[in-house]
Amino acid sequence: MTLSDFRAFSMRVLTVARTEIAALTALLVVTGGVLSFIEIADDMTEADGQAFDRRVLALMRPYADDPGRPWGPWWLKEAASDITSLGGISVLGLFALIVIVFLLSQRKWLSSLLLVLGLAGGVMLSEGLKAVFERERPPAAMQAVETINASFPSGHALLSTVFYLSIAVMLTRAFPRRRLKAFVLGVGMLMAVLVGLTRVYLGAHWASDVLAGWAVGAAWAMALWLVAYVVERLQKRRHAPLQDEQPLETADADPTKV
Repeated sequence: MTLSDFRAFSMRVLTVARTEIAALTALLVVTGGVLSFIEIADDMTEADGQAFDRRVLALMRPYADDPGRPWGPWWLKEAASDITSLGGISVLGLFALIVIVFLLSQRKWLSSLLLVLGLAGGVMLSEGLKAVFERERPPAAMQAVETINASFPSGHALLSTVFYLSIAVMLTRAFPRRRLKAFVLGVGMLMAVLVGLTRVYLGAHWASDVLAGWAVGAAWAMALWLVAYVVERLQKRRHAPLQDEQPLETADADPTKV
């Protein structure tokens, strides 16, 4: 074995090891998200959990003469209203359509399918869990935006986590450097966090609603990544048509990347 062969073999081993570690990390996120949701759902019905939600809402509504006015200057409320719309189903649906059309144009069949399944599954999860728990929203007088259904978990927090985290994970494959990967993932998580925080700030949700939405959204997004990881490995072995088509310059790259 020549030195170049040894280097190529070593790089291959390291690449596979990193991928396996990523899969294990995703599995831990799924497990942690599910367990966190169960714990939050249990606390929601207890006095301590309800007291926490009321304290957080009180911090956001310090004006006794105007309970619907959130803390801070007027422009902060306007900014929060703009940011919270980034987690709405209409905006996410439009963004998803644009991304899916782009992925299809790049022959990313598996990524396109999983993004559709991710958002559709996220909507069903959100609506299904709301129907199960049927938690009431914060008092209408304290809401700075209109709301239409049950409170727990936050659909905006759940769907924004699924969408932005999924997109961030997809984009990391386009950047070889770890700093760029970390930056993209950070932006995706920041978007989900900001949307969730605005739901509490605007009085649309209790704090525990948002925490539960983040937990379920992260678990669902990472579950989709694990499915993509397993499916693409099987597809590549069988040369099936569902796999993402790789550019010519990266055709010999790590086959375990999703």
